[in-house]
Amino acid sequence: MALTDRSFARRRLLTTAAALSGAALLGGTAHAAETRQHAWPARFPLPDGFQPEGITIGSKPVAYFGSLADGAIYRASLATGRGAVVGKGLGAGHPCVGLKIDRQGTLFVAGGDSGEIRTVDARTGDVRQVYATGGTFVNDVVLTPGAAWFTDSFKPQLYRLARGGDRGPGSVRVLPLTGDWEQGPDFTANGIERTPDGSALLVVNAFADGGSLLRVDPRTGAARTVDLGSSRLPNGDGLLLLGRILYAVQQQQNAIDVFRLNDAGTKGTAIARITDPRFRIPTTVAAWGERLYLPNARFDVEPTPRTEYDAVTVRRV
Repeated sequence: MALTDRSFARRRLLTTAAALSGAALLGGTAHAAETRQHAWPARFPLPDGFQPEGITIGSKPVAYFGSLADGAIYRASLATGRGAVVGKGLGAGHPCVGLKIDRQGTLFVAGGDSGEIRTVDARTGDVRQVYATGGTFVNDVVLTPGAAWFTDSFKPQLYRLARGGDRGPGSVRVLPLTGDWEQGPDFTANGIERTPDGSALLVVNAFADGGSLLRVDPRTGAARTVDLGSSRLPNGDGLLLLGRILYAVQQQQNAIDVFRLNDAGTKGTAIARITDPRFRIPTTVAAWGERLYLPNARFDVEPTPRTEYDAVTVRRV
């Protein structure tokens, strides 16, 4: 199973140790890189009418955005803000909602109400493979060493797409959600992440208890409510975990709520709320250096081919 890759937690520990050692040895270089990033644009435009929702950033300072309108993929340089559509998608009815990129340059795309999971070549924008889930609204995705995990906003289940190593992606498995999971009459599951120790998944439930975070066992689907104190996630969308710090985008509130989690992801303490006057209903978040990058989805306006969209940056906590 993906998250029972026992080596995963150990790999994260070794990677963190190496990163800390590198930072100590290359402090001057890191400072210079941060100084350069301050000169990068804090806001840059996306194509008119694009209808962005998802964002992902890989090992280079390049962001990929997905379109709700037609599944197109837009690639932008973080250093300049300039970009271009690299993949036209499959057209209307095949949106791109959440997306993540792996180290091999494959984009894993949640296909929204098409019920699809798609893999896309990040360099060319070509669709490599399409997987039918039988789902209703495939919303968001997180990558683990062995799999890509997807949420479904209208069904109490996750989808596991085996990544397959050098052989490429494999089959899709459905994981029913049980335990504390409460399926609402409307939009329920949204963003998804891993716990800091890599042992489980974290999923936003916009319905249960006024908006909550659930910790899901990837072997059984058993869900347990994460103790966030008095905090709620009624408009919780994209999640981003950096170390033990979890960023949860609250789209309609034009905010990012920030929590410090314990290693197992069973408890979180609210430590900050990030707001910005440039937020226009941001949905998802990715990081590069000291910055967080978010697309403004502008769900409060009726989209047209001339509707303006953009991406904005704020500093990490």
